[in-house]
Amino acid sequence: MSGPRKIRVDLALIAQLVAPDSRVLDIGCADGTLIEHLFRAKNCDARGVEIDMREVQRAVTHGLPVMQGDADTELVNYPDNAFDYVILSRTLQAVEKPREVLAQMLRIGTHAIVSFPNFGHWSLRLQLLFKGRMPMTAGWNRMWFETPNIHPCTIDDFFALCEVDGYIVEDWLAADEQGARTPWRRSRHLANLFGEQGLFLLRKA
Repeated sequence: MSGPRKIRVDLALIAQLVAPDSRVLDIGCADGTLIEHLFRAKNCDARGVEIDMREVQRAVTHGLPVMQGDADTELVNYPDNAFDYVILSRTLQAVEKPREVLAQMLRIGTHAIVSFPNFGHWSLRLQLLFKGRMPMTAGWNRMWFETPNIHPCTIDDFFALCEVDGYIVEDWLAADEQGARTPWRRSRHLANLFGEQGLFLLRKA
């Protein structure tokens, strides 16, 4: 494995939620940067699943255990409680069946860590209000007919889903696009308005 690569700030926030020496599965892991960080910084037994074969090849080139697979179909092949943490970063909005993916994550893992861009951010609301068209931001940066994001949601939407399906939110925060924490972390509604992305640590009841 080559020298350590720089990790995105939002991935560093996710890593803070992972206990040392844990078993970790990172779904939609791209080139495996988070996996590598968890190996080095926390001695985790971490592996990944990624749908893009080019990203898989980049990860394997760095000596990382990443396999090609689709979150919507591959998770059923893992046994119950195989991992301590199952991570889905900035991918929930792009899977075909997000509710089923979450259920599988909490079947195969004790905890699920989920992050996603927040469609409830004030700038998106204003663009919809005044322009009447699908908004564009750094996080939502493709035209509606080109985007892989098929299930955009808000922070409040995600809290509601957790309540309906009986998941316990052990920790959460809202962050800006660069990963800086917002000062509205303990207010769901302010976080929903001002947070550009949400980050959640979940477990089953």
